[in-house]
Amino acid sequence: MWKRTVTVLTLSVTAVIGTSFVAHADTEAEHVAQDFEHKLTGKHAYELPDRLARFVHSSDRDFAYPEDGVKGIYVTGNSAGGERFNTLVNMLNDTELNSMVIDIKEDNGHLTYRPDEDSPFYDIAKNYISDPEEMFNVLEENDIYPIARIVVFKDTVLAEERPELSFQENGKVWKNRRGEAFVNPFLEEVWEYNVDIAEEAAKMGFQEIQFDYVRFPEGFENRDEDLEYETGNYEGGDGDNIHRRVTAVNDFVAYANEELSAYDVDVSVDIFGYAATVEYAPGIGQSFLGISDNVDVISSMIYPSHWTSYFGIDKPDLYPYEMSKEYAKVENELLSELEDGPTSRPWIQDFTASYLPDGDWQPYGKEQVEDQIRGLKEEGITEFLLWDAGNNYTQGVNYSP
Repeated sequence: MWKRTVTVLTLSVTAVIGTSFVAHADTEAEHVAQDFEHKLTGKHAYELPDRLARFVHSSDRDFAYPEDGVKGIYVTGNSAGGERFNTLVNMLNDTELNSMVIDIKEDNGHLTYRPDEDSPFYDIAKNYISDPEEMFNVLEENDIYPIARIVVFKDTVLAEERPELSFQENGKVWKNRRGEAFVNPFLEEVWEYNVDIAEEAAKMGFQEIQFDYVRFPEGFENRDEDLEYETGNYEGGDGDNIHRRVTAVNDFVAYANEELSAYDVDVSVDIFGYAATVEYAPGIGQSFLGISDNVDVISSMIYPSHWTSYFGIDKPDLYPYEMSKEYAKVENELLSELEDGPTSRPWIQDFTASYLPDGDWQPYGKEQVEDQIRGLKEEGITEFLLWDAGNNYTQGVNYSP
């Protein structure tokens, strides 16, 4: 097959060094407090398979990008395929919310719908969304903008099926304390696997592909010398292990964006909020500007509960307005460095973090959700996504405070 070489410049970010951690389902903060003197100065070249015929595939669905920008909610496969779906549709119809981020490849690595039996992904599929066609009919009839969430490198299903694509310890697939396995961002076979799933989502009618867990496991810098794994085309060369991880993650995003350009969809990536406050996140391989330069939308996860003491705020969960506003200032300054930067669309908190120590958390409801939106809006960020793992969203919120 014909090949073409694409060169990706990994960007160096000048930013404040801080300590924080943000993740969708995680309940433990990860502390990052290292001052990096390394700079990314080189370019990494990798080869992409060329399509025999370049084309633009566009589904027959009629969705328009919301005039006032995306204001959306997260929807699990179970919710999208169950009774809760109608409740969520009614919620959007009764508010200024207009979009749904729907799980298509979920956190364990399963598809949330059944493709055709001859699909290479049939065996990893669950029948959560039993009738995707009807789901899209409802979305279209109600002018709800559909975004497909695809969890990339956290993938226990693929890791157990193909251990050589994962990280191993003593000959067995390594898992974190929550029993989750990751596959290896260094390996282009893993890239292709996820982009193939993204292409199927685009053909279904999704207008945007949102990649989540675009990273190495948390704290990987503490175990990268102990685990067994391949580094593919990243073996040797310039830079240390931190640089190679950042380069691999950036290269995956660039690859996915290029491959999906044929499908008339936007590409977005979820990223830890703290990635905007450090030069690059050491273990997980995330560079805020490196990723932002290759996507249409960047969605930082900025839940107040997931930060440690930062921005001069000792107990962030108690100050959602201040946390959102201060974060937005940092992000805006970074994105101004890009000639053609992405849309900023942060994930905000619509859940109560009662797992925090007493006195460090508060119930989250109407006031707290509005405070986050207001903090972002005052800094010029008007798009946002609401996260609640169980899809139980606060009622009566003013989404344009």
